[in-house]
Amino acid sequence: MNTKIISYVLSNLFKILIFLFFLPLLVSIYYQEGIRAYLSFIIPMLILLGLIYFLSGDAPEDQSFFSKEAMVIVALSWLLVSFFGALPFIISGDIPNITDAIFESVSGFTTTGATILNDVETLNKSTIFWRSFTHFVGGMGVLVLVLAILPKGNHKALHIMRAEVPGPRVGKLVAKMSYNSRILYIIYLAITGILVVLLMFGGMSLFDACIHAFGTTGTGGFSSKNGSIAFFNSKYIEYILGFGMFISSLNFNLFYLILLGKFKQVFRSEETKFFLTVIVVSILLICINISSRYTSFEKLIRDVFFTVVSIVSSTGYSTVDFGLWPLFSQNILLFLMFMGGCAGSTAGGFKVARTLIFFKKIALEFKKIGHPNKVINLNLEGKAVDKEMSEGVSAYFMLYIFTFILLLFIVSTEASDFLTSFSAVLTTFNNIGPGLGTIGPTYSFSAFSSPIKLALSLSMLLGRLEIIPLLILISPRIYKKID
Repeated sequence: MNTKIISYVLSNLFKILIFLFFLPLLVSIYYQEGIRAYLSFIIPMLILLGLIYFLSGDAPEDQSFFSKEAMVIVALSWLLVSFFGALPFIISGDIPNITDAIFESVSGFTTTGATILNDVETLNKSTIFWRSFTHFVGGMGVLVLVLAILPKGNHKALHIMRAEVPGPRVGKLVAKMSYNSRILYIIYLAITGILVVLLMFGGMSLFDACIHAFGTTGTGGFSSKNGSIAFFNSKYIEYILGFGMFISSLNFNLFYLILLGKFKQVFRSEETKFFLTVIVVSILLICINISSRYTSFEKLIRDVFFTVVSIVSSTGYSTVDFGLWPLFSQNILLFLMFMGGCAGSTAGGFKVARTLIFFKKIALEFKKIGHPNKVINLNLEGKAVDKEMSEGVSAYFMLYIFTFILLLFIVSTEASDFLTSFSAVLTTFNNIGPGLGTIGPTYSFSAFSSPIKLALSLSMLLGRLEIIPLLILISPRIYKKID
C-alpha cells in the first residue's frame, strides 16, 4: 500500500476544498451576513490548511498505485469531504445538529438531494449557495476535479476514475487522464453556464439561476425555494430544467464525440437509444394512467415529462406531488429510480448500461434454450461484452440487492410503513432525493432519528461510490498492509 501517494492526493484535495470554500464566503460577504456566517467557511479553511501542513503535499518519488490504493483514496476522500462540507452548516447555526448537517452534506456531495430541512428559505444565502454548490462539485466527482487540476497525467489515475465515476466502465477520451478530466469538466462547466443564462432569461435572479443550474447539471435537486420548481410557476423554466436534467443524465463522452463531429457514433449508442425508449414509454404510460386528472393536455405532458426526467436522472426536482398519483404510475417511477441514468453521467441509480446488459443476459438465456449448441455472444454498442464485464454486472447486482435488503431492515425498524422504508432506501441508495409515502416530494427526512439518518447517509455514499470502495476501506487486510 503506497500511503505517500494517498497523502499526496488527499493534500491536493484539501487545497481544492479551501478554494471551493472561498465562493460561498464571497456570497456571505456580498449579502453582509455577519461574522458567524464568515467564520462558518473560514474555520474549515484553517483546519484544512493545518491538515495540508501535516500531510506535506510534496509529490512522492514513488507515484505508482493500483486499484486498492485508488479505492482507499476515493472512499477516504468522500468521507472527509462530506465531513468538512457539514462544518459550515453547524458553525453558521443553520443546521446545528451534527447528524443533520452530515446528512445534508452527504446528500449534497452525492447529488442525492434528500433533505432534513422543512424551510430552506430561512437559511443564510451563503448556506443555500454552499448546499447547492456541493451538487456541482460532487456531480462530476470530487477526485475528477483533482485529476483535472493536477499537472501530471499519470496513466494509473484511471484507477481513480473507475473507482469514482459510476457505471460498469470508464472510457478514456484521450491518453492522459488529467486531459481527460479537463475535457469532462469543460463540458460540465459549459452545460452549467448555458443553463444559468437560459434560466435568467426565464426571470430567475442570478443567485437562483446558479442554485438550480448546480442542482440540474449535478442531478442533485436542491432548491432555494420551499416549493422547489413549482414556486416559479413557469412553463419556460420547467422545460429548460427538464431538458437540462435529460442532458445531464447522458454519458458525457457523447458530448465530446459531438464536438469532434462523430455524430454516427452518437446515434449508434445502444445505451442512449434504450434510455430514450424507457423515458418515452414511461411518459406515455403515466399520461394514460393519470389523464383523467387533467383538463389541459399540455399541462399533463409537461408535468409527466418533468417528473419522469427528474426521477430517472436522479435529480429529484418536483412540480407536482407524484405521491398522489395512482399506484401504477408510482411503480413506474420506482423502476426509474432503480435504473437511473447512463454510465459516465452525473446521474445515480443502477445505470442504464447495467440494466441493458442485465436484460440482454436474460434474453440470451432464452435463446440458449432453443439453441443449446449454438455459441451466442452478448453484444453491447456493437461489441461483444467480455466475460469480466458480464460477471461484474451480475456480481454488482447481487451485492446491490444484498446491501439494499440490509439497509431496508435497518430503516424498517423506524419507518411508519413499507412504502416509506422501501422508497427511503431506494431513493438514497440510488441518489434520487424525494421518495414516496411520508418522504414524498412535499416532505423531508427530518422525522427520522439520528441513527437512521446516519444509516441513510451511508446509503447515499454506498450508492454514489457503488459499494466497493467503502468495503475496501474497512477491509482488515488493508490495515494489515498499511501496518
